[in-house]
Amino acid sequence: MKVEVYPLRGIPEIEPGMDLARLVVQSSRRSRLTLRNGDVIVVKQKAVSKAEGRLVELRKVTPGKKASALAKELRKDPRLVELILRESVRVVRVGHGVIITETRHGFVCANSGVDQSNVKPGFVALLPLDPDRSASAIRAEVRRLASKEVAVVVSDTFGRPWRNGQTDVAIGSSGMAPLHSYAGKKDPHGYRLRVTEPAVVDEIASAAELATGKLLGIPAAVVRGVEYEPAEVGVRSLVMQRERDLFR
Repeated sequence: MKVEVYPLRGIPEIEPGMDLARLVVQSSRRSRLTLRNGDVIVVKQKAVSKAEGRLVELRKVTPGKKASALAKELRKDPRLVELILRESVRVVRVGHGVIITETRHGFVCANSGVDQSNVKPGFVALLPLDPDRSASAIRAEVRRLASKEVAVVVSDTFGRPWRNGQTDVAIGSSGMAPLHSYAGKKDPHGYRLRVTEPAVVDEIASAAELATGKLLGIPAAVVRGVEYEPAEVGVRSLVMQRERDLFR
């Protein structure tokens, strides 16, 4: 299997209301990259959030008592902390200048995904309300514009317990099964696998980031050559049920 990643260049700064699918198709055509059935389009969360208007102007945020106290402890902007708390269903842990929360989506991440990077000064971006639905909308529009059956992944950068550094993972997807199960299959030595289940959407998101980078202004990429199972199940299915989670 040969996997290729093509960054989609020339997409302008995303503003609220922009049609991401149209911009992706236009960029692919300018690059002479003809979309194919089975391609995976990876779109960065920040682009999706901007297009969907998930931007907040900090000067319009009034922090509450809890946010102000926590901001003082962490030496953070209390308005930013207020947004972090609003976007969470619970605070998991606080320390080292970071607030680990559980979001409404079920993601456990730093600062509820609230981010000031790659956003115009004075504003912050929030996670999309429903990243799976966002991916589905982009996929449907690409199908209409390019007449191709593709999968779509919405990616974001997450840290990981026990390891330094961050990597891109999928927070939304459409058109492909997020997991590939090897349960019941045998390895080359005859050992029958029981629980091996790679998160294919996360692997694709991480591969795309190698081509798009963090500072290049490239909000999307096409990943080609990945064998995946077509499905309508999104990333929400990856969230570990609380009763099975050993770390919460």
